[in-house]
Amino acid sequence: MAAHESADLILKLYDLRREPKMREARQWFIAFNPDSVDDMLATLRGPNSAHFRMVATYWDMACSLVLHGAIDEAMFNDANGEHIAIFSKFEHLLAEYREKTGLPHYMKSLETLVLRLPNAKERLKATRERLRAMAAARPAAN
Repeated sequence: MAAHESADLILKLYDLRREPKMREARQWFIAFNPDSVDDMLATLRGPNSAHFRMVATYWDMACSLVLHGAIDEAMFNDANGEHIAIFSKFEHLLAEYREKTGLPHYMKSLETLVLRLPNAKERLKATRERLRAMAAARPAAN
């Protein structure tokens, strides 16, 4: 694949992220910090279900495009970091979630791509902790 084809697809993915409903969902998701699979399940049954599903499946889809060769992996990872932040939110709960729901491949593309990164587990943990700290600091700032 030519570099300009990857670049074009990455820019199209970026445009999709700018859509108003997606922006709203992304803003909600970045503040979402599940402590348990039950938190995830409650969210998926509640008023923010669409937000969760929109963001998580967007990044799973984008990662699928990379894994199937439509977008160069190095270019994708150089141009994006949000997929890492999103996956960090539920990575520590994913095995149990899959077991409880009977969905063994849930978020598999997102998981596969992120875990290919150097020091992925450490990076995910650090990202999760940083995002939790940012969320905790938000109410104090208002």
